[in-house]
Amino acid sequence: MEHKIVLIPGDGIGPEIVREAKKVLDGVCEKYGHTFQYEEALIGGASIDTYGVPLTDETIAAANSADAVLMGSVGGDAATSPWYQLEPSKRPEAGLLKIRKELNLFANLRPAYLYSQLREACPLRPDIIETGFDLLIMRELTGGLYFGERKTYEENGVWTAVDTLVYNEQEIRRIAVKGFEIARKRQKKVTSVDKANVLDSSRLWRKVVEEVAADYPDVKLEHMLVDNCAMQLVRDPGQFDVVLTENMFGDILSDEASMITGSIGMLSSASLNETKFGLYEPSHGSAPDIAGQDKANPIATILSAAMMLRYSLDLDQEADAVEQAVQKVLSQGYRTVDIMSEGCTCVGTRKMGELILKNL
Repeated sequence: MEHKIVLIPGDGIGPEIVREAKKVLDGVCEKYGHTFQYEEALIGGASIDTYGVPLTDETIAAANSADAVLMGSVGGDAATSPWYQLEPSKRPEAGLLKIRKELNLFANLRPAYLYSQLREACPLRPDIIETGFDLLIMRELTGGLYFGERKTYEENGVWTAVDTLVYNEQEIRRIAVKGFEIARKRQKKVTSVDKANVLDSSRLWRKVVEEVAADYPDVKLEHMLVDNCAMQLVRDPGQFDVVLTENMFGDILSDEASMITGSIGMLSSASLNETKFGLYEPSHGSAPDIAGQDKANPIATILSAAMMLRYSLDLDQEADAVEQAVQKVLSQGYRTVDIMSEGCTCVGTRKMGELILKNL
């Protein structure tokens, strides 16, 4: 089977972790007889350095012509990088927001799974994580506060900043449908997270989610306020299956969920549109402080590649093989520095990629 994949290494540790994920994808091709055609493109700081803008029309066109996009990371050190002397619309993260909008990537999937081999790295008490947890945060990605009208102005000597949170029922309905469809393939439970006791946008969110739920009688729906959800994630993460929420709440909650797994370096993500096309990337940032030092954990990017195999390329067996290879390497006691524990063997970025490839 032949597929076209656009690789966007990005900034910081991005080129290193994408390199290891491509190594594993090439192993999948060899093992299962597939052909992946790759095209590289730029985004973020790398694109600014080359083209003067964080995202070019050429990168968007390349992505649109592909079956899927695998991306590394975007951005740098805001305190020292010249990229952050530019106006906000020309900074690296603006490229990330724009590509999501241009490709209509409205559904962001962020799994948070506790590997039994990494229980010691989890900051929660052993009795809380005794039975483990396996949840997925479904975040609306192209609406809400991050994409609403914004302005900063001075009036009577006082500076005022305004950000606008807007959602319409179609935007809410399509992400809710995605959430319920995926819940059907998991444990058949959706927790819809909002702030309906305060926000009009959340009250509309809750109304539309309930309408969608009527079409999925086999899936249990519960509503939870976002502040309570933040507490419940550290009190009893095992209670969750699919957590469905809007853009800003999802951004915050998914980072919280990442830390209770032991390391954000373990967490994959997928951003999907209404077709099978998706953009796949690790949940972590560009970590410029360790870039080029062979210290980065490539597992999140490799697991993102596994999600790509599953959701965009319909290669479930191959995705399973990659996920099982990661499990085997962890069971063999190999760790990158961010997940290192006593009695294990610390390895670098390249070695971890090689070990996962070997265990395919």
